[in-house]
Amino acid sequence: MTPLEFDARHLWHPYTNVLEPGPMHLITGADGVWLTAEDGTQMIDAMSSWWCAVHGHRHPAIIAAMQAQLDQMPHVMFGGLTHSPAIELGRQLIRLLPNGLDRIFYSDSGSVAIEVALKMAVQYQMAQGHKGRTQFATIRGGYHGDTWKAMSVCDPVNGMHGMFAGALSVQHFLPRPNIAFDQEWSEDGDLNGLNALEQLLEAKADQIAGLILEPVVQGAGGMYFYHPTWLKRAHEMCKAHDVLVIFDEIATGFGRTGRLFALHHADVVPDLLCLGKALTGGHITLAATVTTEPVARRIGESEAGVMMHGPTYMANPLACAAGAASLEQLSVRDWRSEVADIAAQMTQELAPARDFPGVADVRVLGAIGVIEMEGWVDPSVAHGLALETGVWLRPFARNIYCMPPYIISPDELSRVTSAMVSLVRGMS
Repeated sequence: MTPLEFDARHLWHPYTNVLEPGPMHLITGADGVWLTAEDGTQMIDAMSSWWCAVHGHRHPAIIAAMQAQLDQMPHVMFGGLTHSPAIELGRQLIRLLPNGLDRIFYSDSGSVAIEVALKMAVQYQMAQGHKGRTQFATIRGGYHGDTWKAMSVCDPVNGMHGMFAGALSVQHFLPRPNIAFDQEWSEDGDLNGLNALEQLLEAKADQIAGLILEPVVQGAGGMYFYHPTWLKRAHEMCKAHDVLVIFDEIATGFGRTGRLFALHHADVVPDLLCLGKALTGGHITLAATVTTEPVARRIGESEAGVMMHGPTYMANPLACAAGAASLEQLSVRDWRSEVADIAAQMTQELAPARDFPGVADVRVLGAIGVIEMEGWVDPSVAHGLALETGVWLRPFARNIYCMPPYIISPDELSRVTSAMVSLVRGMS
């Protein structure tokens, strides 16, 4: 049995039918923006391996930090113990984050960071004497991960977890903000969709612990870019009702939208912020939930006294070392110019797709390029063409998109946009 035959027979891949897994490529190496298949063929990782490898694969500084840490201490429990990598990463995060976000809870994946944020919000409300505030509000089109509570705040109809609706906690879903990122803002609550939030808070704030959403960019929920002012107004409303605001920046954090964090587009500081993916530059899994001193202090003063969560690999030293090295790259490299150049080039090179039959929209924000189709896109088509085009794309739903590493060259990016346009042309 060959490796690929074994894989097809025994291994489960994400969102893949085990009976018909479709085209599969055996990758033997990764370096910079390139992936190498077993036959030596190379293809550009236009996905940044699910949006995390912002500095490219096997970045020398990150690899060196991990190797040094591996020689010293790969792991130690974080209960009752601490270590320099966790402290250094914490220092760097606090320097990068807006003032006020300065209490960090490390975890081992983005979904778990969401679970921690939801638990923090409930514990905070209980400490406030609001024991009935156990539910959450969110907007349709959102995606927050695959773990149990996180699934409950994903879109219940068009999201990936609709089949579990009867088993999940019932949450409050608001209309998706319907003013796009580049449209003119309107304060009309019916037009911008905020009237629904205001009505929900007036009627049921005593049941709601927090509002959770992806700021500005909805990722796996459809690659939709909405107006930053919606966040400002929603934040104001929530503050008036003591409803915590939770931003999920697992996909958008660390420069992907052109700003260091998507929250900077709106100049809003949430009560809780979830980070992951690019936190380690895509070299090893790590996530963080960051909150404010008032929230942390209230939990500390509560009856329980402690945050009721503690992953085995919390603050894993190897991952923290990678994270510190990754964040250091954001300070020594002009990533803002890199992302701005990527955005300008994608805007120009994806534009021809607008004229193709079946194309609903073409949009770019930072290092995110999207061609939205009117109908469903079969990802296996792009997978099957990857070795031929030399570009690894993984479309989903109606979107053919890319999130390339920031270090991608203009020529490499042109190969990516050409592959995307060619894929659309083949579907037209």
